[in-house]
Amino acid sequence: MTSCRHLHLVLLPPQKNRLRCRHCYLTITADELQGKYCPECFEVHGLKWYDFEEVQATDQEKTRYQCEQCGAIIEAE
Repeated sequence: MTSCRHLHLVLLPPQKNRLRCRHCYLTITADELQGKYCPECFEVHGLKWYDFEEVQATDQEKTRYQCEQCGAIIEAE
C-alpha cells in the first residue's frame, strides 16, 4: 500500500476504442494507425500486416484521474 494521499490529480481524457494487431498484439488507436500497416510488425520483421481486431474501451461512464505524484489511476462514477 502506498503512502501517497493523491493530492495532485489530473483528469484523463475518455478512452477510445483501439485496434489490436493479430500478429504482435500491439494496441493502437485508429487515428495513430491512419489506415496503414502495423508499425511494430514492420519495425521488427519488415512485414506490412493490415490484420487488426477492434478492442472496446473499458467502462465509458467512469471518470478517470491520475495522481501526478505516484502515477496511480483513480476511477469515479
